[in-house]
Amino acid sequence: MFMVKLTADIVRKLAEIFQMLSDETRLRILRTLEKKELCVSDIAKETGVSQSAVSHQLRVLRQTDLVRSQRKGKNIYYRIADGHVFSIVRDGLEHVTEER
Repeated sequence: MFMVKLTADIVRKLAEIFQMLSDETRLRILRTLEKKELCVSDIAKETGVSQSAVSHQLRVLRQTDLVRSQRKGKNIYYRIADGHVFSIVRDGLEHVTEER
């Protein structure tokens, strides 16, 4: 088992991640980005969320290091920062969908 000393800074950062994952729009965006790197307009189409709302949520997700961006020509493409983000979301999905 992976043991980490829970400093105040680590607890704050962990709480911030869970706060980010507590929003339905951000979860939809992360699930969409799980498949591939996308630009704002494509994310908006896939999620059914307005482009302005997607842009706002991506900025928040980027600030907490859950997504990364890269400019390609005129567009900025977004992707999940690393595999840990996928794991957190997948584990949560498995937990809420398992039969009891």
